[in-house]
Amino acid sequence: MINIALIEQTPLNNAPFPYMAIPQALSETHLSDLVAEFPVINSGGSFNEEDLHLTETFKNLHQAIDSTAFRQALTDKFHTDVTQAPLMITYRGHSRLKDGRVHTDSKSKLLTILIYFNQDWPAETGRLRILNSEDMNDVADEINPTAGCLIAFKVTDNCWHGYPPFEGTRNAIQINFLASEAANKKHKFFHKVSAKLKSF
Repeated sequence: MINIALIEQTPLNNAPFPYMAIPQALSETHLSDLVAEFPVINSGGSFNEEDLHLTETFKNLHQAIDSTAFRQALTDKFHTDVTQAPLMITYRGHSRLKDGRVHTDSKSKLLTILIYFNQDWPAETGRLRILNSEDMNDVADEINPTAGCLIAFKVTDNCWHGYPPFEGTRNAIQINFLASEAANKKHKFFHKVSAKLKSF
């Protein structure tokens, strides 16, 4: 379901931090089903996979994400061993105006991978920006969150990224390979608590 060869062939950008962007990294055979079957999420924030109703298509995608081939391709690309690293997959489906603020990811994460499931993206805002600094306008790259687009980056002290304020549907999964199982449990716990609070 994931084009491993394309990941292997895509050059790694080393500035402003190690990242790569692939406009369409998923199998064309499954892409339309993944877009159509993305779970409906009407609240902001991240949701753990176990807190959502996922179709078999997405369960199969999870298997592809947790495969030896995917892990090895990322390990080789980023020179960071994630072959045995704990894996966390979270879902986002609704962007609030406060979302997308410039940030770097937690040091408990080794790699972050984003895959988008939006059929198209006519909005002027909401596009992910790879940034040179904490300034949202200091743009190194800007990426459309369209169906099948994959962005992967190494978590570093300067992995600044974000997107200009957008409110509405913005479907994505975030994949994180984590430094420890303790970090995995901590992140999942906070996402679960957040999801339960939103349900009230």
